[in-house]
Amino acid sequence: MYRFLLTPRWLGAAALTVVAAIVMVILGNWQLHRYQERTAINERVDAAAATDPVPLTSVLAAPTAAGTPGAGPGEAVAWTKVTLTGRYDPAHEIQARGRTVASKVGFEILTPLILDDGTAVLVDRGWVPAPPGGALESPVVPAVPTGQVTVVGQIHLSESRPASVERRDGRLDTRRINLPRLATELPFPVYGAYVLLTEQTPAADPAFVQIPIPHEDAWQNGGYAVQWWIFAGMTFVLYGWQARREAQERTAQGAGDGVSAEPGAGSVRSRPAKAAKRSRDRVAEADARDRVALADARDRVAEADRRAAEAAAARSATVTTPRADDSERRLAARDDAG
Repeated sequence: MYRFLLTPRWLGAAALTVVAAIVMVILGNWQLHRYQERTAINERVDAAAATDPVPLTSVLAAPTAAGTPGAGPGEAVAWTKVTLTGRYDPAHEIQARGRTVASKVGFEILTPLILDDGTAVLVDRGWVPAPPGGALESPVVPAVPTGQVTVVGQIHLSESRPASVERRDGRLDTRRINLPRLATELPFPVYGAYVLLTEQTPAADPAFVQIPIPHEDAWQNGGYAVQWWIFAGMTFVLYGWQARREAQERTAQGAGDGVSAEPGAGSVRSRPAKAAKRSRDRVAEADARDRVALADARDRVAEADRRAAEAAAARSATVTTPRADDSERRLAARDDAG
């Protein structure tokens, strides 16, 4: 019954089904990996709020030369809560424009914090709104505290894509916080990650809005993973449904056309029987047309005979009527003469 599955067409369909299912499973596994990565990030963000800060130098490698950043940490270090002490250098302050907080566009202000060994860490002191003139104008930024400052914050990885850097109103202006690019504009060695400020001693200016740390949408990737796996299973279901439908159609056609059964081989349609049936159908159709044509001819002959008889009867009636009138006139004349 299912021997047709060994034909080239169905073997090709089976191979395509297997390949499609494998690709979908791979995509599902990739989405599962993204789900696990994002879940780990969310767990680190949540854990950082409940843990004590650790010294920055214990988790980040110190930079060695000016103009180049230190080694970038891996994602496992992102959002770690750290503490560091130094003095701010407002002369090399950076404003990152086009940054959105609470659906409002403004600036993030990053100020280098110079440590005791002469290296520097960029500290994101917070967000300030754009001035009335828009993002092309420099914002009003609170002054940095003087002297030693102790900062508590969370490590933020460098943004991947670099952007142009220019000096505007005494600050470095850029669109992206890309440390390899910014390090070339600074005269001291810079660490390979920056710090989002959460606490500061002395206290930070209240004009700053703390940069929120968003959670990753891990469940979206989890849903995509399940979706791809379901699609992979559906490819086999669809293949089986099509095969069953084909088998049922072949069985029904074989029962109507005449089938030769072979033990253990299933039902196979007989090609001679099919050809003979088509021939019989054509003969029967021709006979039916001949019968219809013969019946039409007989009807036409009968109609012609009927019309001829009616015409003859009409002529006979026409001839008889004048003769009767002549006879009546002769009898009338005789009566008048007598």
